[in-house]
Amino acid sequence: MNDFDSEVISIFEETNALLKGHFILRSGMRSGHFFQCAQVCQHMDKVTRLATLILKTISFKDINTIVSPAMGGLVIGQEIARQLGARFIFLEKVNDRLALRRNFSLDGKDRVLLVEDVVTKGGRVREALDIISKYECELVGAVSMVDRSSEELNFGVPFEALLKMNFPTYEADKLPQDLLNLPATKPGS
Repeated sequence: MNDFDSEVISIFEETNALLKGHFILRSGMRSGHFFQCAQVCQHMDKVTRLATLILKTISFKDINTIVSPAMGGLVIGQEIARQLGARFIFLEKVNDRLALRRNFSLDGKDRVLLVEDVVTKGGRVREALDIISKYECELVGAVSMVDRSSEELNFGVPFEALLKMNFPTYEADKLPQDLLNLPATKPGS
């Protein structure tokens, strides 16, 4: 574990953003751990530090527009945009699907970085990238605070995460005994 990883894990633990229990993930899978990034995002000093660390570690350059999917990526995306002096726009849910609304648009001058909080299977990132790709902008790549995927993710654009931390996930009918003994909760993402 490198120094960045240790610091990031410490920030998540200090803010109760790294939870332990029995959780139902958005994918329907179950896990004994859950990243509740909303907990860390209520502490702006921590958000500022995480954004600084992301910008120190990513290889993307000359970004002038940040796009984040609602809700999870909003706070960290806005802080990354602030630190870069970039424009910030967001995708929001409409009938449980992401949409670019509020007269936001992208054009050929935009060098776009998609910013998300946590990626597990990548469904929300793929959905966001599909929307962005419909515009005549340059999609530079995607980043997240945490990549908890268990498989190699291929979004068709470069993807980087500040912290790669994978916890086992289980199908609801194949739970280990320790999770069977705990009530399942769906904390939201």
